[in-house]
Amino acid sequence: MFKFRNHQELTCIAEGEGHFFAKLGAMVAYKGSFTQEKVLLDTNNTKSVFKSVLNLAARKLSGENIPIMKVSGNGSYYMASSAQHVSIITLQSGQSIGVEGENLLAFTQGCKYGVRFMGSGVISQKGMFTSNLTATTNNSEVVITTNGNPIILETPCVVDPDAVVCWTGPDPYFKTDVNWKTFLGQTSGESYMLEFNSQGETVIIQPCERASGPKVAID
Repeated sequence: MFKFRNHQELTCIAEGEGHFFAKLGAMVAYKGSFTQEKVLLDTNNTKSVFKSVLNLAARKLSGENIPIMKVSGNGSYYMASSAQHVSIITLQSGQSIGVEGENLLAFTQGCKYGVRFMGSGVISQKGMFTSNLTATTNNSEVVITTNGNPIILETPCVVDPDAVVCWTGPDPYFKTDVNWKTFLGQTSGESYMLEFNSQGETVIIQPCERASGPKVAID
């Protein structure tokens, strides 16, 4: 079984044997024996090809279909993404985390990967869907990246949808602050927000906003 550890904040090292999943191109070095193969349908251990195809279709339609590879072998496997900050999140069996696909770097084999509907609209770069990972075993791990040091908040809280990276617990509500000043160009520029109302959950944001405007995926 592989375990992840943070190395100098900008790199994740997977150590052990067996297999795990990572964003295509995440590898920067390794020591040991490894093979990498692109996942064509589904990372989940399902015997139903139909379910795998449905999961793939959902990811493609939602724009959350990041290229994933299955990494198998033994030793130490180093991963990074454009010198971004790397954080490791540990999940217990049954616990889920919503994470922006662009911020997902890797996850252990004990995580079920899919998408979930947000219903937040496309006013900002935070669209209507997000990637979802659910732990099927205790101590499953998810690796995320942030543009700068992550800001970790406990709910309830309100965050900028263009800065949010991931969260545990229920999905947020889409909160607007639109009034007559909006149409006169006299707003603060913070008209659209995500409001997390549950108690004691975790939200991680990055100190860098994505470019505003509708998110359009072009293949």
